[in-house]
Amino acid sequence: MRVKGGVVSRRRRKKLLKRASGFYSANSRAFTHAKEKVDRALAYEYRDRRVKKRQMRNLWIQRINAAARMNGTSYSLLMNALKKAGVELDRKVLSDLALRDASAFTSIVKQVLPQASA
Repeated sequence: MRVKGGVVSRRRRKKLLKRASGFYSANSRAFTHAKEKVDRALAYEYRDRRVKKRQMRNLWIQRINAAARMNGTSYSLLMNALKKAGVELDRKVLSDLALRDASAFTSIVKQVLPQASA
């Protein structure tokens, strides 16, 4: 006996086409095109959840470096000084301090730099 998968197939296709809504042209309307594009989008989504973490760390480092240079030092010298002084502030917190509270960042830099050279 032949089984027609009408309801199940239609449900599966509708679910996929719903995921493809907002894609350009036939990629949001034609099932075969939409299937390829949704698969590709899911691959990018998975990859970019990891890439986002890298990009944020890079942004934090750039912000710390800019603030450090405004205080007469460089990123690498500052991070070395922080490590030697035993300051356990991570890059996210340092970046936020540099951005929102420049005076606090400056005071941290002034406290740890003399200890690094000693």
